[in-house]
Amino acid sequence: MWVLWLSYARPFILCQKYLHLNIMPYRANSRSQSLTLEDKSMPKSSIQQHKKKLAFASIKSMYRVFTVPEAPNSTLGQIDKDISRNLAGFLQDHIVAVEKDLTEVEKDFSDSRIPDKPIFVSEQTQFLLDKLVAQSVHTASPSFVGHMTSALPYFMLPLSKIMIALNQNLVKTETSKAFTPMERQVTGMLHRLVYEQDSEFYKHWMHNSHYALGSMASGGTIANVTALWTARNLAFPAEGNFKGVNQQGLFKALRYYGYEGAAILVSKRGHYSLSKTADILGIGRENLIAIDTDDDNRIQLDQLREQCIKLQHEKIKIISIVGIAGTTETGNIDPLDEIAEIAREFKAHFHVDAAWGGPTLFSREHKHLLKGIEKADSVTLDAHKQLYVPMGSGLVVFKDPAKLRAIEHHAQYVVRKGSKDLGSTTLEGSRPGMSMLVHSGLRIIGKEGYEILINQGIEKAKAFASLIEKNDDFELITKPELNILTYRYCPQWLQDELTIAKPEHAERINTHINRFTKYIQKTQRELGRAFVSRTLLEPQRHNGFPCVVFRVVLANPLTTMDILEEILIEQSRIAKDDKISSEMDAFEKLCSERENKKRKEN
Repeated sequence: MWVLWLSYARPFILCQKYLHLNIMPYRANSRSQSLTLEDKSMPKSSIQQHKKKLAFASIKSMYRVFTVPEAPNSTLGQIDKDISRNLAGFLQDHIVAVEKDLTEVEKDFSDSRIPDKPIFVSEQTQFLLDKLVAQSVHTASPSFVGHMTSALPYFMLPLSKIMIALNQNLVKTETSKAFTPMERQVTGMLHRLVYEQDSEFYKHWMHNSHYALGSMASGGTIANVTALWTARNLAFPAEGNFKGVNQQGLFKALRYYGYEGAAILVSKRGHYSLSKTADILGIGRENLIAIDTDDDNRIQLDQLREQCIKLQHEKIKIISIVGIAGTTETGNIDPLDEIAEIAREFKAHFHVDAAWGGPTLFSREHKHLLKGIEKADSVTLDAHKQLYVPMGSGLVVFKDPAKLRAIEHHAQYVVRKGSKDLGSTTLEGSRPGMSMLVHSGLRIIGKEGYEILINQGIEKAKAFASLIEKNDDFELITKPELNILTYRYCPQWLQDELTIAKPEHAERINTHINRFTKYIQKTQRELGRAFVSRTLLEPQRHNGFPCVVFRVVLANPLTTMDILEEILIEQSRIAKDDKISSEMDAFEKLCSERENKKRKEN
């Protein structure tokens, strides 16, 4: 098993191997660079007056921009070589560790004028290095564990160059050709991961020009919009003299079918893209009904059913019920099997937002956590999360290949009827060939490789949770179901105090803890050695009081337990800063006085 892991992890391990190598600084050297813009000769006196060469626009220089590559020893050429040879080293050398205030960064991008005269590629490249790369976020760092971004397999870099060089547009076969059947194959592969149909099913449907197994998108947001747009159109189809909601709009649809409104139901942990969707679809954000969750952040089924009955009595059409497979904040999974039954009972489209947790299906050990996902009418997956593809790739798959026809659009100059053009069932028009990178990941890493990555992420999260529970400075708030967990700074004596405190006093304690936790997270981010994010949860053990918590996402295979232990050590050290240690001492003294007073009264 571990031999296999090493072979799959090699692209990631190469990043870590060269992490501390020095890279020569990049300097603009116009003599050695290939000029992509025309460099007109200047008299010596002019050269003395102007220390740097000037670029001029001409038809010849414009031609060179499109046809002549940068020389290998140019600034851009050197960067290209160093990124290809040692990405981690390049990022380590050029991303500034000390955080710069965003208002200061904005000063470098404050000029709204488009330059009249062009500049050399070397000059622009140096600007990007100094002003953009230096103030970017090192998301590939093993100690960057705060968000759903990770290191990428090394093969993604050169393959991305091929994709950009080809510059295919997936809206139409005339601008994508082989990319179109490949995208259909990728959709079929991930459809099979979710629904596990047999080979005959995919032979019949995968390349059928009249149907689609799913729709590629730039991410989970557009995938969710696509799923619920389809659900809305299916909820109000053409009938009699009504031409359908897609033709006559929501107002006439509600009037024709005798409804007072329409709604989508999801737990309180639902992604904010669902709120956007409710707005876009015209049902209104107030009709995205948020259902309470239990202490494990899973939707409460009894409340879900009660709300469905209430909406039915109020003549509100339930367009869709959404289950979550991997909540953004805590990584928890709704009881999908039970939600599927409720959706069927109320004739609602059952959608699963599995943008984060979907790849758990690769794991034979953990796939049972997503039991019921195969009953979903549609499922969102994000390839740029746990499929380790660069940003900008998501998709939604549909159990029934006919359902996407509900949102079909055609035009004479593009996506004609009967063609295999993918743009007929996508919200976005022009799209890059990101499916090429998803296809490459699925083949190069494979099911076994993804299984290893998923398993080690979950195991690491559980080990880190155990480490937190053993540390007297911290309180584990949510245990990891997948590879996300939350905790906060809360010394053991404060945890003991909270167990006996009355509600009013407990609120005061939690207010102070919130301030401490927020300060620690912000300071650690500014120091630049590690990053955890923070969010606001309402744990039942703290009577639903909003608690600021650290949030950790463990998808990067290069993150080690030593790194995670160092994160806790640094957080404990920050908690002893003079800025908050005095406040903590005063608060501890106040609690002691209260305890002494209470004892005297007894």
